[in-house]
Parts: sequence; structure tokens; C-alpha cells
Amino acid sequence: MLTPDELAALDGDGVTGGLPNRAYTSEEFLAAEREALFTTTWTCVGHACRVPEPGDLRPVDLLGVPLVLVRGTAGDVAVFHNVCRHRGNQLVWEACSVGDDVSCPYHGWTYGLDGALLATPHVGGWGTHRVDGLDRADHGLRRVRSAVWLDLVFVDLSGTAPPFDEHIAPLQARVDALASPAEFARLRPAATHGSATIEFAGNWKLCAENNLEAYHLPWVHPGLNSVSRLRDHEHLEPDVAFAGQRTTDYDHTLVTDRLLPAFDGWPDRIAEYPTLYPNVFLGLQRDHFWTRILEPVSAGTTRDHLQVYYLGEAADDDGFDEARAQRLTAWLEVFEEDVGVVAGLQRGRSSPSFDGGLFTPVMDEPSRHFSRWVAARLASG
Repeated sequence: MLTPDELAALDGDGVTGGLPNRAYTSEEFLAAEREALFTTTWTCVGHACRVPEPGDLRPVDLLGVPLVLVRGTAGDVAVFHNVCRHRGNQLVWEACSVGDDVSCPYHGWTYGLDGALLATPHVGGWGTHRVDGLDRADHGLRRVRSAVWLDLVFVDLSGTAPPFDEHIAPLQARVDALASPAEFARLRPAATHGSATIEFAGNWKLCAENNLEAYHLPWVHPGLNSVSRLRDHEHLEPDVAFAGQRTTDYDHTLVTDRLLPAFDGWPDRIAEYPTLYPNVFLGLQRDHFWTRILEPVSAGTTRDHLQVYYLGEAADDDGFDEARAQRLTAWLEVFEEDVGVVAGLQRGRSSPSFDGGLFTPVMDEPSRHFSRWVAARLASG
């Protein structure tokens, strides 16, 4: 999908080029990314808190691949291909709670929460529920290799990615340096004012490139820049699978009227914003935590799913409801300021005068790191 000259344009330590226009406008390019990027590494498809109770199901779509998140009877979250094994009908169409099993609306074939095929009604004729040559044990739902980390549900459709613990270890080390695992275990999803979906009229990579750098803060986010200044930002040391920003002067007391409980031992005034490739943004602050999952809808449309978390009672106590509302409003104001920027970047990719633009070696380095990751995956795939 990329020519040798286009790959070479990204190389070097000084000012370099970016990905060509068609990387952002072509549906064929997006299809290639699905095969080379999204299906061969650990890709995030949802938040585990969206299936809170055993028997809860939530369908998700990974670039046209129908999947379903299932909270099992033991409390675990599994992911299956959302396709009945009989005639290929999509099994689950909307979030629901089903108890112990789920039936296909086409012919009634029924599956357990573990994916096992439990019933094939009238398959051998009226009143005959078995037929020779059909062993139910061989025809359960196809399970997808998956993992849950910080409430994020990841899948490896290929089954060939390195073990998830190995994949996430460098980012886990950054998280552990901010607070202990016991402290992070206190996080709970906000009961109110805790989630939103933002739609961008732009390619998913433009959303990622924009999130990775702080260079645009004074012009796009003047309010945020007044309390989290560009001069106080620095790049995270990039890893193969992530890059991002940190600020050394985040004041958690400025947004809400009531102070929220904070992590014990958190480095004073530090906040970090890593982007985990391909499609997760994290916001790590001393008094709350948020994640954003990018869902590519088409070459020119992206949905961004936000979930906010707080420590202990701050997540669900009514006394913190107004503080949660203030916090969500503040972040949405920031994120929605990027909507017009991403739309403008997308429109710019239709101009014959522009083809890749420039990455500078200082302020654009995290975005360039991501683009090089994309290019390398495409080249190796």
C-alpha cells in the first residue's frame, strides 16, 4: 500500500514527510489497515464496564467484523465472533441481558455464555432436535483471543500477536510508576456523567496524530493551555506500541468545586497521556482516569468512545455528582475543540497541493512515531 519512496519519506531524524493523502481518504487503504494493523496486534474493541453483569452482551464492530462482548457466569469478559454457526446470521444486534444463554433469531440455535452450542431446535424435523453428523460440541461460537486491562477489552483476531502481558508490559511499567496496582484497583467507572461518544469527520489516524502532540494547545485549546501549558509538556519516551505526552504542571484542584479523592503516592502535578497503538488514548491524572477508544467507521469517519473513572466513592456517591458533571463537561469541551481540526485535516487530504506534509523533529515527534508504526505494519504485512 506504500511505495518505497513513500516509506523513505518518513525516515530520518530531521524534518521528514508524512503518509500520503490516500492513506487518509481511501477505503481500500483502510481495508489494508484492517488486515495489517487491526487484526494482527492487540486492538481495543470496548469497555468491560459496558457489560457489567453476568449474562450481559454488547455487540461491537471491528472494521466490518461483527463481534460480541459477553460477561460470563464467573464474571469474566469474553469475546466471540457475533455469528451463528448455522447460517451465519448476526446473533446479537443490540446490548442486552440474556440470563444463561442466547438464541439466534433466525432458527433458534442456542448458545451458552461460554459459546457452547446448547440447542438446535427441530433441526431433524418437527420435534426432533438432533441430526446425525451434527455434533454440537464442534459448533460452538468462535471465541476470539482477548484480554482485559484497566477495563479495556482487547482482541487479537489473528491469534498470532505476542502474549498480551508482554505486549502491555512497557506501558504497564509507566502506569506502575504513577501509582501502585492496589491504587488502580480502587478505580470504578463513573455512575453518572462518565461516558460520551464523539464523531469525527476524519480518518482515525488524524485523530491519533492530533492526540499525540501538544503543539496545537495554544491555538485549539486556549482554555486547557491556560491551566496545562504547552511549555509544561514533554514527550513520553516512546515504545514500539505507544507514544504520547506528559505535563509536569497539572493542577487537579482547578476544575471541580469539590475535590475528588486522589491516588496515594502520585507524583505531584504530573499527568500522562499515552496513545496505545492502534486505537486507545489514556488520560492518567491523580484524581481520575479516562480512556478513549477510536472506532474507524470509514476512511473519513471515526467514533471516539470516552469512559471516565474515579477512585472509590467518587465514582458513584451522589455527593460527587456535580463534580463528575463538571469534570466531564471540561473534558468534552477540550475533545470537541478537536472536531473541527480533524475535519479540516481530512479536507486538506483532498488537495493536490498537499501530500504528506511535514513532521518536525521536536514538536511532531510522537505523531511521526505513530505514522512510522503504521507504515512499518503495512510494509511487513
